[in-house]
Amino acid sequence: MASAATVSSESVDLNHHNPTGQGLVPLTIGAIGVVFGDIGTSPLYAFREALNQAGSDGLVREEIIGVMSLMLWALFLIVTVKYVIVLMRADNRGEGGVLALLALARGSVRRGSGVVLALGALGAALFYGDAVITPALSVLSAVEGLKTLPGMAEAIPQTRVIWITLVLLVALFAIQPRGTAVVSRLFGPVCIVWFLAIGALGALHIADGPGILAAFLPWHAVRFVASHGVLGLFVLGAVFLTVTGAEALTADMGHFGKRPIRMGWLLLVFPALALNYFGQGAFAIATLDADLARGAAFTNRDWFFQMVPEAIRLPMILLACLATIIASQAVITGAFSLTQQAIQLGLLPRLRIKQTSAGHSGQIYVGFVNWAVLFGVIALVLGFKSSSAMAAAYGIAVTGTMVVTCCLAFVVVRRRWQWSLAASVALIAPFLALDMLFFGANILRVVEGGWVPLTIAACLLVVIWTWVRGRRFVATLEDDGALPLAEMAAALAKRPPPQVDGTAVFLTARSELTPHALLHNLKHNRVLHKHNYVTTVRTMAVPHVSPEDRITVERIDDRFSTIELRYGFMDTPAVRDDLVAAGGAVADAAQASFFIGRNNYAFSSDVGMPVWQDVLFIILHRNAADPTDYFGIPHNRVIELGAQYAI
Repeated sequence: MASAATVSSESVDLNHHNPTGQGLVPLTIGAIGVVFGDIGTSPLYAFREALNQAGSDGLVREEIIGVMSLMLWALFLIVTVKYVIVLMRADNRGEGGVLALLALARGSVRRGSGVVLALGALGAALFYGDAVITPALSVLSAVEGLKTLPGMAEAIPQTRVIWITLVLLVALFAIQPRGTAVVSRLFGPVCIVWFLAIGALGALHIADGPGILAAFLPWHAVRFVASHGVLGLFVLGAVFLTVTGAEALTADMGHFGKRPIRMGWLLLVFPALALNYFGQGAFAIATLDADLARGAAFTNRDWFFQMVPEAIRLPMILLACLATIIASQAVITGAFSLTQQAIQLGLLPRLRIKQTSAGHSGQIYVGFVNWAVLFGVIALVLGFKSSSAMAAAYGIAVTGTMVVTCCLAFVVVRRRWQWSLAASVALIAPFLALDMLFFGANILRVVEGGWVPLTIAACLLVVIWTWVRGRRFVATLEDDGALPLAEMAAALAKRPPPQVDGTAVFLTARSELTPHALLHNLKHNRVLHKHNYVTTVRTMAVPHVSPEDRITVERIDDRFSTIELRYGFMDTPAVRDDLVAAGGAVADAAQASFFIGRNNYAFSSDVGMPVWQDVLFIILHRNAADPTDYFGIPHNRVIELGAQYAI
């Protein structure tokens, strides 16, 4: 079997990536375009959905202020305090995100590593649910703005809105194989224009109902939840739409650094969002007063687009479409990166990963993920048919991921930073309680659509669990009775088989044991190469491994040596190139023959896992990407040997 990636428990130091000077401005602009795309498009639907829940039994001015207070303080406590101030400190050599935290936490514990791994797998599974919903909801909500144009409510039925949305989404996913390096240069400038526009739009309308500024006082939020019972929890679930996308602040640390992300949030994004939400709230108060004055019933509206002056509404709709496409692109790219990390950490089988940019290692494309996410997005748009119906499905995946992040952060603070138990609890418990409150509020909306991300996450969790469990069982099966390499080398030295010139590289998961491919080669070909390197590829608990730390060669005797190649969980393996780069440490690496174990498995009810898991594992194994491509080995230098095992 080809080398299986394993996570090292090697200790790593935290590295704070804080650019300064001339490099700070372009990184900040880039961060605004990528990091804040999701949370930056929340004003399109968040206030509308929160008010829709609050107004289910009628609405008064104080309730609008209460909803606005909940939204403002959610932004402040969850995004500013939790992520910007606290969790961005828990980085793994500059990288963040749930799997970076998993690697950091797993390398810091001896007991309970299985629980930590399960948390990381759950967080990854929930992220994929988010990746399916974000493009569908954000783009659909922007296109629905066309119905707010004068005289267009009846001229553009919802069916046409759906088809326009699908065309935009299909085009977005279709360009992914070509890479996005060129068009991504526009992300930052476009999003800066977007945030300036929505901030100015909100500021213009605050005067409509200046009483909305009372939402700065947190007791309006507390009083609203305390006085509305179960309805207050439903409103909380909708209010959480305000902070969807906050996970990107940590997930994209490795691309931009902490300082650019913090500056982008504090200097532009947070003020723009707050102004826009206040403007929507003031506009809603003014509308409520007008409805009461003429004796009409108050109705919820598309507040974002309704407060845009008619003369510039169409350009604003087009700008919103661009902003939501950018937000969707960021999530899609995040799904590709997460998949690469999950493969390196051994949570998923190998998938074909294509590098789409020669100058940016983070620009990758994973075809299976791209088309699977597109299929899910199309199904959601056709199934829910409107952004309001889809909004109920959004919060559960995001809140679940936030709960997982808090739990992993606790492990890092307690074990990695060596804080006392009391201090660790004091730091993390308030954030965990807040996340659990929002998660509980969103769980109430399972029937309305929240089951969708839970179903996606559950399916992926079963896949991850089956793959991890199956690999462990197969590794035990293959290692059973395996001969230590040192003993094999000594035996062959006493009775050497015929020798041929050249170098043989045997990929294996455990370099201290004799690879099955070597045994098969001796059994069937009855020859041994002059130089034999038993090579293990390991994934370390760090994002990247520098070239000088990449390879270790240990000599056993004149014929045999072991090699350990180390990669970070965000690195792309290039076995042949790294062996060549090692120079004289690996004899004739450029012309080496690579022996890879390719075993076949048959399910059995008598051994191993349940039959259904055997079948699923075999399907995953058979459809995994060719190890030759994955490990960066020339096809014409590979020899595959293996056997069949019953699992």
